[in-house]
Amino acid sequence: MAAAAAAETSEASTAGLALAEANINWQRLDKTRFHVIGAILFTAQQGVLHPTAVVKTRMQVAEGGLSHMSGFSVFRRILRSDGIPGAFRGFGTSAVGALPGRVFALTSLEVSKEMAFKYSEHFDMSEASRIAVANGIAGLVSSIFSSAYFVPLDVICQRLMAQGLPGMATYRGPFDVISKVVRTEGIRGLYRGFGITMLTQSPASALWWSAYGGAQHAIWRSLGYGIDSQKKPSQSELVVVQATAGTIAGACSSIITTPIDTIKTRLQVMDNYGRGRPSVMKTTRVLLEEDGWRGFYRGFGPRFLNMSLWGTSMIVTYELIKRLSVKPE
Repeated sequence: MAAAAAAETSEASTAGLALAEANINWQRLDKTRFHVIGAILFTAQQGVLHPTAVVKTRMQVAEGGLSHMSGFSVFRRILRSDGIPGAFRGFGTSAVGALPGRVFALTSLEVSKEMAFKYSEHFDMSEASRIAVANGIAGLVSSIFSSAYFVPLDVICQRLMAQGLPGMATYRGPFDVISKVVRTEGIRGLYRGFGITMLTQSPASALWWSAYGGAQHAIWRSLGYGIDSQKKPSQSELVVVQATAGTIAGACSSIITTPIDTIKTRLQVMDNYGRGRPSVMKTTRVLLEEDGWRGFYRGFGPRFLNMSLWGTSMIVTYELIKRLSVKPE
């Protein structure tokens, strides 16, 4: 969710490219309208992509044949056994729970970015460097705050997605998940995977935006929109270029981050490790014993599809939200 907010700041660092002509900064936005429209459109986007998250989660935590099936085969199996509702397990909790978290992430990113940019005035730095440093600090702060909120939400949603698999507990709903986890592990149980999320989310986000910026720059150059170009792209060109760059960024990020995501998901969901609290090392060791190194790429197909589609739809959706939220002149 914080990544969506970073879209607005990322554009400012693309100085010299025609894309900067379409930049709508934070001060020009009606914040209430922005958050309301964002809640509606991002929830719709989340709903479209949710089945791929369910398939990915089941492939990552399953044992035996299911983990070696293709994503489409797992999806068909879910439909046969649970129907359409099975493909949307955990969506209600995820959608409703993400609403305050999304506002929290956007606000923390923008406030910290503004503070960091203002403080950087005291240093002898170019404007481009100041923007880069401020965005980096803001991304880190937003990641810390949003992780504190979204990790428990992930634990709850992923357990709802995985129920029904052999060895997985069955829950009556999100509050039943909270009750059972807290009863057996305390509040710490809701923060399974928090450490690995903190250690990996910032680099993964940096990788995504780096790939997005590089792809966008290359595409604009190939279309003739160089630094000295006087041409301004049309709205359709902006959408196509941003969507293509988002797809490339999502694909690159999924290739590199899937192993970490597999470990994190299993750490948050699985309980059958014997005595003691599950850990990253224990989770990794069990995964290697079950499936070798290829096990780290369980659910890669659905994750690849999810992140590619997410990157494309997030950028296009975010730009639309900004255009709809501009304050009247």
